[in-house]
Amino acid sequence: MNYLWIALGGALGSMARFWVAEWVVARHASPFPFAVLLINVTGSFLIGVLAATLAPGGRWAAPEGIRLLLMVGVCGGYTTFSSFSLQTFDLLRVGAPWLALWNVLGSVTACLVAVWLGYSTGLFLNQKG
Repeated sequence: MNYLWIALGGALGSMARFWVAEWVVARHASPFPFAVLLINVTGSFLIGVLAATLAPGGRWAAPEGIRLLLMVGVCGGYTTFSSFSLQTFDLLRVGAPWLALWNVLGSVTACLVAVWLGYSTGLFLNQKG
């Protein structure tokens, strides 16, 4: 049953990723992959919130199936590390090493900050009262 939850969440996350990427690209054409950066940062924030609030003892403690659906499925389908890797490689391949470096440093830093903020938000939401 866990695989079914993950597959369902992965489908939802992948559709959300496609929608967000299309929305960003339609509004901001750039050689820099802003859509993937936004998706990875918001996905990192979301998984941080979910990790804190859905865990046993969290404000919205959830059964394992729901945690798998949302964290492994939705967040895993939504975030785009393989796309990030390919786009970084493409920047290097076309002779834009500074954009590639900015993409790596910006993405890793922003996603680590986002997951910390998400987890901190989750801990705040866990507080009773």
